[in-house]
Amino acid sequence: MLAEIKGLNEECGVFGVWGHPDAAQITYYGLHSLQHRGQEGAGMVLTSGEELRGVKGEGLVTEVFTSDKMKDLSGKSAIGHVRYATAGGGGYENVQPLLFNFQTGSMALAHNGNIVNATQLKAQLEAQGSIFQTTSDTEVLAHLIRRGGFSDLKERVKNALSMLKGAYAFLIMTESEMLVALDPNGLRPLSLGQLGDGYVVASETCALDIVGAKFIRDVEPGELLIISDEGVKSERFAHSNTRSMCTMEYVYFSRPDSNVDGINVHTARKNLGKRLAMEKLIDADVVTGVPDSSISVAIGYAEASGIPYEMGLIKNRYVGRTFIQPSQSLREQGVKMKLSPVRGVVEGKRVVMVDDSIVRGTTSKRIVKMLKEAGAKEVHVVISSPPIKNPCFYGIDTSTSEELIASKLSVEEIRELIGADSLTFLSVEGMVDAIGRPFDDETRGQCLACFTGKYPTEIYESALQPFQKC
Repeated sequence: MLAEIKGLNEECGVFGVWGHPDAAQITYYGLHSLQHRGQEGAGMVLTSGEELRGVKGEGLVTEVFTSDKMKDLSGKSAIGHVRYATAGGGGYENVQPLLFNFQTGSMALAHNGNIVNATQLKAQLEAQGSIFQTTSDTEVLAHLIRRGGFSDLKERVKNALSMLKGAYAFLIMTESEMLVALDPNGLRPLSLGQLGDGYVVASETCALDIVGAKFIRDVEPGELLIISDEGVKSERFAHSNTRSMCTMEYVYFSRPDSNVDGINVHTARKNLGKRLAMEKLIDADVVTGVPDSSISVAIGYAEASGIPYEMGLIKNRYVGRTFIQPSQSLREQGVKMKLSPVRGVVEGKRVVMVDDSIVRGTTSKRIVKMLKEAGAKEVHVVISSPPIKNPCFYGIDTSTSEELIASKLSVEEIRELIGADSLTFLSVEGMVDAIGRPFDDETRGQCLACFTGKYPTEIYESALQPFQKC
């Protein structure tokens, strides 16, 4: 569904380029292609090899990087970031990349994910004299790096990363190199590409495609890449654990033209729809998907069921994504602003409404109501994921069970609440099989914690109310 309305706030996005004369423009286009991962703030830090210079602000990429600002940006290398805000964590100071200046040089950090032991680490650092300037867990890494007992930056970074627990894809840039790190569980997607004689790193492969970079490979869990004018070197800062890619990357977060850990997102979503039809074939007249992430699923369901797919819901492209608004009332109002039922498609029809998930239930209720007000005879809701019963501590803004309707109500109770004629969730096994990751363990190399309650890392009690994520 439209996660910006219903409460699944998206993860952040990171982008970096090393060794390209138009680093600023490349980073702009890269961040623009990752705009779906965060729309509350954007920033980039550039270097020509002598100093780091940063530009950031609250708002969309096009709002932050105006033509006046872009003409003054130059450098051969850059890292960038797009983010969303959670309650209490907004503000200019939390917009990334974070830039730190020292007597011996400068360092910039960009982070996608959430460090679950950030509160403990911050307490230790403050006891040692550190002073924090933001409420972002990302700043913890900067202090750990600075306080590391090694003379070489690479070793200080490896030592600092070994202290972190949780999900993280980090880009770290100095005047002479860019370091890239992915957590040992590989909870976040991160890819490496080549552009001319330079290199590009991005949260999703769609960003590589947009800037014309050639995909090289995905960054491995526990891997540290050191990118400089000498090329790319790979080292490990931790032994790789069993891969635990966030399942919601396939279900909702990633763009359909991205490949996440080797699997095309559009194809995965079509397969989810086909599996849904296998598990629950509904006697209906038309299939429609809630834009945008559920369109691929709806197409798959239609193909497998033989029920025609139609555009029963239209998305207004000229309304900003309302999940960046912190109040629930504004998110709810966004449903009417962003979606319109197509009366000519749904009137008098038995409609299968395909969506990716239900978080609070408020949005599903409103969409079902809109379809019925447009004349739909019946509305059958099918969801391409299992019920989300457990909070996420790895960068998605569902950190308490209280906000998750499936943690409190049965499927039948949710159906009654949203006013649907039937409600079907995809099974965990069906979802895992449909995505088709080539892992032979029980989870198939995916994080299923929000569905099963089995977390791939230790969860600290303080993670319930930690820093601002990414």
